[in-house]
Parts: sequence; structure tokens; C-alpha cells
Amino acid sequence: MFRILKISLIVGLVGLSGFNLSGKSRAVADDWPQWGGPQRDLVWRETGIVDQLPDGEMLPRVWATPIGEGYGGPSVADGRVYVMDRPRDQQLERVLCLDAKTGAIIWHHDYEARYSISYPAGPRCTPVIDGKLVYVVGAMGHMFCLKTGDGSVVWKRNFVDDFGTELPTWGMVASPLVDGDQLITLVGGTYNSLVVSFDKSTGKELWRSLQDSGVGYAPPVIFEFGGRRQLIMWHPEAVSSLDPTNGKVIWQVPYSVRAGLSIATPRKFENKLFVASFYNGPRMIDVSNDGASASVAWAGKSDSEIRTDGVHPIMCTPWFDGKNIYSVCSYGQLRCLDASTGTRLWETIDATGSGRWWNAFIIPQGDRFFIHNEQGDLIIARLSPSGYKELSRAKLIEPTRPVQRRMTIWSHPAFALKSVFARNDNEIIRVNLAAN
Repeated sequence: MFRILKISLIVGLVGLSGFNLSGKSRAVADDWPQWGGPQRDLVWRETGIVDQLPDGEMLPRVWATPIGEGYGGPSVADGRVYVMDRPRDQQLERVLCLDAKTGAIIWHHDYEARYSISYPAGPRCTPVIDGKLVYVVGAMGHMFCLKTGDGSVVWKRNFVDDFGTELPTWGMVASPLVDGDQLITLVGGTYNSLVVSFDKSTGKELWRSLQDSGVGYAPPVIFEFGGRRQLIMWHPEAVSSLDPTNGKVIWQVPYSVRAGLSIATPRKFENKLFVASFYNGPRMIDVSNDGASASVAWAGKSDSEIRTDGVHPIMCTPWFDGKNIYSVCSYGQLRCLDASTGTRLWETIDATGSGRWWNAFIIPQGDRFFIHNEQGDLIIARLSPSGYKELSRAKLIEPTRPVQRRMTIWSHPAFALKSVFARNDNEIIRVNLAAN
């Protein structure tokens, strides 16, 4: 099942062009054009993916291209890969566009960015591709709309200069959201500009909404509750639902989190909304049948990063399937919760490790999960209320960022073109995961 990964680069590229080695046409593969993939929900929906990884081995690359530092993951669209970085010892950030087949850099856009944030090792945002435009937000609040063809600037904004944003401790992180003609972005500015909507083509401000003493890091998402589309903003003081057409508040549930650590993307199932933070733990929110109000169904009882009862992720977006919740906790424990009560059913460190801020990313694919842990492993596993079952594991990429006396990777990979695209502080790579 893993033969394509062991053939030569040239043959691998032939296979990736849309035909298998017999010459028969294959299904068109999906893109991963933004944070969370095509539907912004961190689910990999492509089929025809390998059943097993070569246990204990380094996965062979289709290509590897040197890049600079950065925490932001890549996006993949229309045969190109987009990622942000910061060359070492330079006071600038870059947006890079690469050829998805070869890894060759097609263009890059550079701009000055003098860091004053903690963990100053590059941009954090995943680029958003919408047709012929790509949107990015730098760690210091520089936002650009660029042409995908050549990287030229269509429009730009500076959150600090234009909106009075006081940058959060770890800089701007949240990936913008395209909705129709809008680009909706976490700005964190003064005068009710925590979140701002721009005309995606011109950069003209359309509306602004909310005020918070902090900014937070969670990306905006749109869900439907009670037959009504709602923009969900999880920020350091509350979970807020807004009308995405004008920014007016529909409902809010207070949820004050320490250190502004609203990070993980909120999860929805039917009329339930789940969020969880590092110190303050989980909240299950129950939205009314008409979508007009919401309240806390249950909440974790711990405000400690160590004595945790539910799950306290630092940056792992949990998976919520309606019955159960799977997530990595504050010190690396992969846990399963009963979604109806928040009761912990099991935990393990077999997929991860143990240490403060330990992280792994959990990506559903069919009836299994791909887990990319911060040590650079890629794992195929099954998660169920009965426990964790590892199917195979291989090394995807080397960890390069020192954290708490260990080396880590904190950038989410992209799953597109039946491949995984991953980066560290030295390189961005493509590994083919197509079954043959």
C-alpha cells in the first residue's frame, strides 16, 4: 500500500499528475486552501489514502525546500503551496508561493516586521486562498491581500496603526475567514473592533464588532444554529455569536480565560458548541433550537493546568463527534471525554509525550485519524470510547523549535493532493500518501 512512497521522485511526480502508472485517470484530489482545509473543520476528506505507514522510518519526500522560521502551517490551492516565514536574524516576514509538484519557489513577498512578542520565531497565520487572491496576517498585525499569480499587493492594513491593536503576548495568530464578498478577521482593536469585516477585493471596512481587554488567538468560524448562519468568535472574555452580515451580537456566553488563551477552533455538533482552554478547561455550550440564545450545558471544574479533570489543550483543536470528544491535554495526555457530561473515559501518552504545553494535531480521515505530534511523527490511529489503537507511525519531519528543554513542531500540516505538506524552521516538505 505504500509503494508510491518508495519509488523515485520522477515516477512519483508522474503519479501525482492525475494518472496512475497504468495511465488510467484518477479522481481529482482536494486542496487545503485555508486553516482547517476546504470546510475549515480540520477534516481530511480525500479517499485513496494509504492504510499503513512504514513503521519507524522517515517518510520519503516528493520534495523539500529550505525556508525560514515560522509557526504557521501551509495552504495548498490550484497546484501551489503558500506559507509564511521569517529568515533568521532578519527583521522581516515573508509570504512564499511554491509549486506543489516540485517545491520550487514561484514568488515571495517580503515586508519589514520588527518583533516585540514572546516566542519571536516567525509568523503564526495560515494563508487563506480565495480564487486569485491570498490573504495573510503577520505576527505583528500586518495584513495583506496579494495576487496569487505574482504576489503583488492588492491592498493592505496594519492593525496597530489602523485600529489601535495592542498585540497579544504571542502575536496575531488567527487565520482570516472569507465569507462571500467579506474577509472577516480578528483584529483586537479599540472602539469595538475586536473583529472587523473587510471587502475582500478592496480592503474597505464593512463592519466592526465586539470589544475585549484581550485579543485571543482562535480563528473565526461560521456555523448554522436554528437555521441561521452565525459567526462564532471565541475571545478571552466570552464566546460570542454574531450575524455575519453586519456583526450584530446574537448571543454571548461569558468564559474568561487566563492569559488570553482562547486558541483552539470551536467545535460544533447539532446545537452543541465545544471550546476548551489551557488553564480553564472545557465548556459545552447548548444553543437554543431557534439559535437566538445559548447557555453552558456543562463545564470543567478545574482552573489548573496540572490538576485537570476534563481536557485543557494548549493549541490542539479537539475532535467532537456528538458523543465523544478527543483532545490533547495540557501535559500531553490524549484524552477521550463523554460529550454529554465531560466525564473522562480514558487517557494515554502513547501518541504524544509528557511535558508542559505538549501538543499534537488530530485530523479525522475516514474511519481513522492522522495524528501529527510535536516530535514530528505522523501516526495513523483509531480513536473510540474504548481507547486508543495505533495502526502505524513514521517520522514526517524533524522538530526544530526548542520549548521546555525539548525540540518541537507547532505548525499544523496541510492534507491535500493525497499528500501531507509540513514545515519546520528549516524546510517545507511534501510526502505522497496516495494508495497505489
